[in-house]
Amino acid sequence: MQYRPLGKTGWRISEVSLGTWQVGGRWGEPFDQARARQILNTAIDAGVNFIDTADVYGDRLSEAVVGEVVRQRDERIYVATKIGRRLDPHTPEGYNRANLTRFVDEALTNTDLDCLDLVQLHCPPTPVYENGEVFAVLDDLKAAGKIRHYGVSVETVAEAERAIQWPGVATVQIIFNLMRYKPADTFLKAAHAAGVGILARVPLASGLLTGKFGADTQFDPGDHRHFNREGKAFDKGETFSGVPYDLALQVVAEIKAVMGDRPLAQAALRWILMFEAVSCVIPGASRPAQVTDNIAAAELAPFSPEEMQALRAIYDRHLRPIIHPQW
Repeated sequence: MQYRPLGKTGWRISEVSLGTWQVGGRWGEPFDQARARQILNTAIDAGVNFIDTADVYGDRLSEAVVGEVVRQRDERIYVATKIGRRLDPHTPEGYNRANLTRFVDEALTNTDLDCLDLVQLHCPPTPVYENGEVFAVLDDLKAAGKIRHYGVSVETVAEAERAIQWPGVATVQIIFNLMRYKPADTFLKAAHAAGVGILARVPLASGLLTGKFGADTQFDPGDHRHFNREGKAFDKGETFSGVPYDLALQVVAEIKAVMGDRPLAQAALRWILMFEAVSCVIPGASRPAQVTDNIAAAELAPFSPEEMQALRAIYDRHLRPIIHPQW
């Protein structure tokens, strides 16, 4: 495992880390605590030292099992959680001192940790990024010893660009993959210059970049890939990176041709790691074997300039007109 700096935190984290949305459900499978423990321990055994969760993953089940496993390990494991999406309605006004403090206190109780390593605002409404009081509250929670650092998880590049103007923001979690190239245009360089760590989320475009899906693939009704393609539950960019499914399959076929004999999922993760500003990728896993496969991505040889140009051309030809105006 290789390790990279995480922005202003001073930490070095595993360049292939672990996201735990799948661990908490919402992918068509019920939460399985025993399997969740296996996934987490497999990752840590392989050198992963950064785990990303959220209070809404499995209605706190993911967060709780992450805390349990981390407490049982001797290694220094950095735990990042996200807060805000429990608001109902999810409005800018809900991001106030009382609610943010409550969410942090609940996360501390749920994980049974003395301090939260990284707390991230969980894709808040855009006006939140203009509200200095929100970030003042996070500064106060840090000063109180409840959190070590804070960051944001964003939907758009514009939100990310605004977020890094706040001096306390240590990290930005953003969708970045072969179907969501926009962050690479200018934002990654700006974040790197500002000393802000980048967590690349949805790196496999909800599984599309595994190459295992086809026109006849069916998803469970409880899987967001079934019910959220048009954004009925949350931003549609969270599902298949916002790309229409039929077009996405065509794009995947063209990407495969460039990748040659490399395993597609691993190659897609390795592509993200070609960007120096990226601190880590946080693919999820539904089984321990997927953890192992994802981690192996870091061992692939770098892409050639010609391959990078070919992959960019596929994006520009098919996806730029869809992705750039929306995200």
